[in-house]
Amino acid sequence: MDAGGAEESCYYSLLGIRRNASAAEIRSAYRNLALKWHLDRWTKESPAAVVEAKRKFQLIQEAYSVLSDNGKRAMYDAGLFDPVDDDDDDQDFTDFMGEMLAMMDSVKPEKPDSLEDLQRIFEDIVGGVGTGDEPWRTTPDVPPRRAGGYFAR
Repeated sequence: MDAGGAEESCYYSLLGIRRNASAAEIRSAYRNLALKWHLDRWTKESPAAVVEAKRKFQLIQEAYSVLSDNGKRAMYDAGLFDPVDDDDDDQDFTDFMGEMLAMMDSVKPEKPDSLEDLQRIFEDIVGGVGTGDEPWRTTPDVPPRRAGGYFAR
């Protein structure tokens, strides 16, 4: 048995699944690992092995409880879920962020703007630059000289 480390830093790697795993894949991975690390299987082993099995089983349960709940999973994926901090004051923020992330996931992606759309947006922003319709310009239009533009006089 290993003493922890990198595999415990991520719930996905702890369960041995990809980040885009389905609910069925998460459940299957949890069941397999829960059977492997259940304390009843380790009672005849050394006390150190029992302690390790208990620790692993608790980590597996924690990972499953987060990844099987869509709200907690979205918070975890966004880096906003802290399993150690179960403070009730943070629950409102957690609920709010979970709702926001769920709404963002439910929004259909827009089609990308075409070149013509981008050109139309650019023209709307720039307006009449270069056409004499420039209300912000306070100096009269002076054509640039060939060797240096406006500053070469």
